[in-house]
Amino acid sequence: MSKYKIAWLPGDGVGNDVMDAAKIILDKVGLDAEYIHGDVGWEFWKREGNPLPERTIKIFKETDCCLFGAITSKPKDEAEKELSPEMKDKGFVYSSPIVGLRQLLNLHTNMRPCKAFEGNPLNHRDDIDLVVFRENTEGLYAGVEFHPVPSEIFNALMIHKKMKKFKNVSLNDLAISTRIFTRRGCQNIIRRAFEYAKKHKRKSVTVVEKPNVIRETSGMMIREARKIAKEYSEIELWETNVDAMCMWLVKNPQDYDVLVASNMFGDIISDLAAQLVGGLGFAASGNIGDNYAVFEPTHGSAPKYAGQYRVNPIAMIQSVKLMLDWLGEKEDANKIDNAIATVIKEGKVKTYDLGGNNTSLQVAEEIAKKI
Repeated sequence: MSKYKIAWLPGDGVGNDVMDAAKIILDKVGLDAEYIHGDVGWEFWKREGNPLPERTIKIFKETDCCLFGAITSKPKDEAEKELSPEMKDKGFVYSSPIVGLRQLLNLHTNMRPCKAFEGNPLNHRDDIDLVVFRENTEGLYAGVEFHPVPSEIFNALMIHKKMKKFKNVSLNDLAISTRIFTRRGCQNIIRRAFEYAKKHKRKSVTVVEKPNVIRETSGMMIREARKIAKEYSEIELWETNVDAMCMWLVKNPQDYDVLVASNMFGDIISDLAAQLVGGLGFAASGNIGDNYAVFEPTHGSAPKYAGQYRVNPIAMIQSVKLMLDWLGEKEDANKIDNAIATVIKEGKVKTYDLGGNNTSLQVAEEIAKKI
């Protein structure tokens, strides 16, 4: 019997390509695991009206964690148009399966390392090594939205004086997306950031919010951060507005260790940070809950490249490294990290984004040789 059971969800487009690359690395380190394939993605939305079928959800109950490739997501109207004829007009509404997974499995913590590898021609600087902690289930991505706005929601909101300017707007001409924070959610993501900083001897944790404008939700995050910071006297707490953070990350990214933010702000700054170290081809992430985790590259499905094995697989391979860390397989995780660094520094085998012409699988094979 295998030591681990891992849900294997390639998803859409190049998700299949990079997962093939990931398997090369996993086979090289000899992880004692059984990989259980799950159906997820756009094809299942079109055929079944559900991009995350119930049969796939059952897999999470019998596995230790999940590797996820990439997913295609489109706006509501476009998604409806692509349903197969027999599935149309049945009330199906598309929602992102990866967002759904975060909610379903309570994967409250999204961790995104952004580390510059020496020799990467796309680095903004070679001394960038920061980690973004993003609250993963609340905020603007919680999915509590209305259009058209139900009259009972509208009437309830009218008690707020700032809603008066909308009193003559048709309910069909009004769309509302809520930004919901809980104290527990704020405390959890902040504590995760501080615990990581403590474990890895990082000097600072920077809370990235906008409390001068979004006073109640961002305000709660800041207040909880100040309370929790008192328990970690050896780590500095820095506070910054998200717009200023974007500027300072471009200007002085080497100044930062650990960043922590709410769902949407964390999404934005982690992509910005990823570009500083080479782009989404180097952007791995872990969606981590109390008892389960899903690891994925943060790039999209890039349908035009599907099956060409052209895209950079390093984000996916770094996601494998994060998974091994989470499983406690630290030695293998470190081997992968060192092998990636060696291949990038040598600069002999690389995909098109780095100026090369090697395939995703060739890069994975080269990394495997260095392990």
